[in-house]
Amino acid sequence: MTSPILITGAAGFIGFHTALGLLQAGKHVVGVDNLNDYYDVSLKKARLRELDNFEHFTFVKENIANYEGMEKLWSTHGPFKQVVQLAAQAGVRYSLKNPHSYVQSNLVGHLNVLELCRYTEGFEHLVYASSSSVYGKNTKLPYAVEDRVDQPVSLYAATKRGGELMSHSYSHLYDLPQTGLRFFTVYGPWGRPDMSPYIFTKAIIEGKKVPIFNEGDMKRDFTYIDDIISGVLAVLETPPTKENEDDIPYRVLNIGNNRSENLMDYVAAIEKAVGKKAEIELLPMQAGDVKETYADIDETTHLTGYKPTTSIDEGIPKYVTWFKDYYGA
Repeated sequence: MTSPILITGAAGFIGFHTALGLLQAGKHVVGVDNLNDYYDVSLKKARLRELDNFEHFTFVKENIANYEGMEKLWSTHGPFKQVVQLAAQAGVRYSLKNPHSYVQSNLVGHLNVLELCRYTEGFEHLVYASSSSVYGKNTKLPYAVEDRVDQPVSLYAATKRGGELMSHSYSHLYDLPQTGLRFFTVYGPWGRPDMSPYIFTKAIIEGKKVPIFNEGDMKRDFTYIDDIISGVLAVLETPPTKENEDDIPYRVLNIGNNRSENLMDYVAAIEKAVGKKAEIELLPMQAGDVKETYADIDETTHLTGYKPTTSIDEGIPKYVTWFKDYYGA
C-alpha cells in the first residue's frame, strides 16, 4: 500500500475539496485540522462528514502549531511522503484584530510541517498554500511570480510571504521538494462565511445591504474551486527537480483564473442566480485590501497543464444553489 497523503486544514474550504479530490482518485488521505472557531465550526464538521463517507479517510484533530501533537500524528499515521499544507489563519481583515493567531498558524505551524517533512526519509513533495496577497502594493498586472513581493499591506500577507521564505531556505538546506501556490480569490460550494460570495448572497436573499468596498471600483481574479483543485492535484504529482548541482527543488506558482472581473459584475452574477436585486452600500477601501488582482498562470500551465475553465457566470449559480441547499434559504 502506498503511503497516505497528509492534508493539513482538511476541514477548511480548500483543504476539504483537496481531500475530496484525492479520495475520489482512490488515494489514502489523512486530514488534520484544529477546528478553531474563526468561523462556524458546524460548517467544518459538515465538510468532514462528507469526507467520512470514504473508507480511506482518517481525521485527526490537532493544531499544526503544536509540534508534539504533529510528531505523534506523523508517527501514528505516517510517514507521509506527500503533504498538502493548507492549514492557516485566513482572512486579511481579521489579521487587524487577532494578529497573534496568524503568527502561530502561518509561521510556527508551517515551520513544524517543514521540520517533519525534513526528517522523513524519501520525502517526495510538500505543496503549501500561499496567497495572491503577497503581491501587496505591486501595480504591475497581471501578477507574475517574478514580481516584487516585499511590500505586504496586511499581516496576513506578511505571514504568507514569510512562509514562502522559510520554505525556500528548507529546500536550499535540505533538498526538500516544495511548491508554494499563490491562490487568487477562490470561491465555490462549501466556501467560508467570511468570504464575499456568502456575504453578498446572504444579504441579497435577506433584503439587507450589500457592503461594497472602494465604492465598487475593484477587480478580482475570481477562481472557481474545481479549477483550483485541478491545479493543486496536478502540481502535487509534478514535484520540482534539480536540473544541476546549483539548483534547489523549489518553486512558487500562481493558481488563478487568468482573468480579472469587475466586482460589480460579480455582484450582478449573484443577483441573477438569486433572482433578486441587491441593495448596494458603497464603502471606502478597507485597510489591508488591494484594488485589483490578476494572475499570470503561464508557468503553472506550462509545468502542469493547468487550465481553468469556469467563468463567474458558470461558477456563481453553482455556489448559490449550494448555499440555498445547505442553509435552507
